Amino acid sequence: MPTSSERAIEVRGLAKRYRLGEREALHGSLREALHRGAARTLHLARRPRPRRDWIWAIDHITLDVERGEVLGIIGRNGAGKTTLLKLLTEITQPTEGEARIWGRVGSLLEVGTGFHGDLTGRENIFLNGAILGMRRREIERKFEEIVDFSGVERFIDTPVKRYSSGMYLRLAFAVAAHLEPAILVVDEVLAVGDAEFQRKCLGKMGDVSREGRTVLLVSHNMAAITSLATRSMWLDDGRIRRLGPPSEVVSSYLSEGRTSLEPGFADLTDPRLRQGVPKQIQREILFESIKLLDGRDRTSGVFFEREPMRIVLGLHSRIDASRLEVLCRVLSLEGTLVFTLASGLLKKPIEPGPVELAVVIPNLPLRRGNYSIDLYLMTHLAQDFLTGAIEFEVAGTRGLVDDPRQARDVLGLVDVEHEWEPVRRPGGSPTQV
Repeated sequence: MPTSSERAIEVRGLAKRYRLGEREALHGSLREALHRGAARTLHLARRPRPRRDWIWAIDHITLDVERGEVLGIIGRNGAGKTTLLKLLTEITQPTEGEARIWGRVGSLLEVGTGFHGDLTGRENIFLNGAILGMRRREIERKFEEIVDFSGVERFIDTPVKRYSSGMYLRLAFAVAAHLEPAILVVDEVLAVGDAEFQRKCLGKMGDVSREGRTVLLVSHNMAAITSLATRSMWLDDGRIRRLGPPSEVVSSYLSEGRTSLEPGFADLTDPRLRQGVPKQIQREILFESIKLLDGRDRTSGVFFEREPMRIVLGLHSRIDASRLEVLCRVLSLEGTLVFTLASGLLKKPIEPGPVELAVVIPNLPLRRGNYSIDLYLMTHLAQDFLTGAIEFEVAGTRGLVDDPRQARDVLGLVDVEHEWEPVRRPGGSPTQV
């Protein structure tokens, strides 16, 4: 166990309890006082209250995080990951236990956390720096680097309420990462933004850790966790399910944490699947189920390379819609995106009620291994987003193969179109052998 001088974070019996069906009120707030006064006036306080259950979002966690460590935190939606970060950054107060932190904390828990919409990007950089305890001269020294990283130079003097969510995120991450906090807390920064920005984020977090600062990273991107983290923690129902080397923890999580009870079929109606989903999701049209069918129209969780797969999506709409677009992202269980099935814009009227949509892959181009599918749905607005909706296995080619040139399951994840040029001597023409 590290000594106190080596620790960045010390957690002892930390717990947070919420009452289901009620909003968390600030103790001693004006709203609460007015509510209590009105209840007494109307004699509502004497009426029997309905029984409500309690839930431990964080259930008595004990943990030490060393200085310079990158702790990758994983778990399904609703496992308590964001709640833990909010407790550590003192956004939320614990019900029991305590957490001690040594050093200044820079946090990015939601897009633009701590930003004021009416202030410009420039003003928000100085505001966030002041909140982090930075002197104005320190902020000025880092200002150009922050703006360059964020890529919002043209809009730096525009109020951030006019920024897109991507611009908001880029600037917020740039501020949190460049103002040199001792501890950087990041929640799902890789879930938003283009590929170039995500690469910059990964590189910056790597730089931060190499400089000896501590990083707490929550992500569903298993490739980012295994490449960046020095240690990983799997949270499940508010408790630490496993803590250790990232590759081992990720492997355990992916093999046990998101399996379907019926191979080839997953019920997606459980509201807990969408806990932690970005707030921009409208939820007026939702995925209800996903089913995987083989070439004989049988539900299956195991497929063979170069044979058909049909993905059937069950949806339910609460609105009338004139357009629909669906993305199915197929990933390796390490989190690497293999390919995306994009429906394009489907201009078919949709009425309230159940809807079914299917996509067929005539020749599955995957090698032997285990894969998962993410689902994304939008009309003119984003409607639903699910990570790890279902898992399936590719068992290689059907039948036994003795010739290694035909053992396609050991030649990589996908089949790439390519062409070999003729043999030639170095510097010579193709005919000079």
